[in-house]
Amino acid sequence: MKWAIVLCAMVALSECIIQVPLIKGKSARERLEEQGLWDEYRVKFPFNPTRFDDQSLSVSSEQMTNDADLAYFGVISIGTPPQSFTVIFDTGSSNLWIPSIYCSSAACANHNKFNPGLSSTFKNAGKSLSIQYGTGSMTGFEGFDTVVVGGIPVKNQIFGLSQSEAPFMAHMKADGILGLAYPRLAASQATPVFDNMMTQHLVNQDMFSVYLTRNSEVGSMVTFGGIDPNHYNGQIAWIPLSSQMYWQITVDSVTVNGQIVACNGGCQAIVDTGTSNIVGPQADISSMARAVGAYSANGGNVVNCNNINNMPAMVFHIHGQAFTLPASTYVRQSTYYGCRTGLHSSNSDLWILGDIFIRQYYSIFSRAQNMVGLALAR
Repeated sequence: MKWAIVLCAMVALSECIIQVPLIKGKSARERLEEQGLWDEYRVKFPFNPTRFDDQSLSVSSEQMTNDADLAYFGVISIGTPPQSFTVIFDTGSSNLWIPSIYCSSAACANHNKFNPGLSSTFKNAGKSLSIQYGTGSMTGFEGFDTVVVGGIPVKNQIFGLSQSEAPFMAHMKADGILGLAYPRLAASQATPVFDNMMTQHLVNQDMFSVYLTRNSEVGSMVTFGGIDPNHYNGQIAWIPLSSQMYWQITVDSVTVNGQIVACNGGCQAIVDTGTSNIVGPQADISSMARAVGAYSANGGNVVNCNNINNMPAMVFHIHGQAFTLPASTYVRQSTYYGCRTGLHSSNSDLWILGDIFIRQYYSIFSRAQNMVGLALAR
């Protein structure tokens, strides 16, 4: 599989549209279900979308989530000569980090590890880094090196090198995380990768866009520097950000069968490629689940697999437009656990529109205009 497609203007070879293919692999949940270990895992490492803890703004500490349903990964390389890693391109965080050879945790044993001694361009930043999870943490230190994204070298990029990782990371497919949110969210005041891509004039426009396939293992794509018209139909709805830290927007309401079931009077939501599901306050999520005929079991909102075709759509009303999620998009069928919705509750008022939403709506993240663009995905 090609790692990247790079389209550069003839008049300005330094400014490009960079496309990074994503692989849709098995999630940690799917692998654990196959091994009969899911019930043990979900009790030991309960899903905790800790993106919104105030500690996320403190120096050298960033909050991230232990999402067992993440399934989309891309390849980058770091160093000279390059060392390759699979990462989650995450619009809900801002730091880049990968495992290092100094990590002795079990979670590092089955992942690629960066060896700074093999890179002639590596520089130690002299700073420690701590990333807190819902059920553990990653600790390490920061360094600078050349990071190649989609065949384009981003020079002098700061990144984290893990020295210890939480046990649940052993079940994750990706080696690390590449954060695509705003600099305000970055731990240790690290400059995010896309900010350096803009500063170094590596992209044609100060935006990137994400296309996620529904079922196919190949075809998903992150496009840096532009929009790919092959990935959506109809018009793009441009939504202004309500805050420039996450990719945060205002949702007016959520309806099912024309009735408001959640977000009555408006709520705040982030468009987040680093979360697989729809996450919201417990009362609202329970209301949505009841409205579509789901009931609580096995740690999730379960539905009868035979009823999917008859289940109602969820409609998110955003900036005066309706964004519809048919039941086929928000219900996941498991060989071992039947059918469940992709609705999860949190103890925060801030909603997360994760991969379930992004698969249905091609998502464009404009730093130039501080807007999110949404269009019906092909």
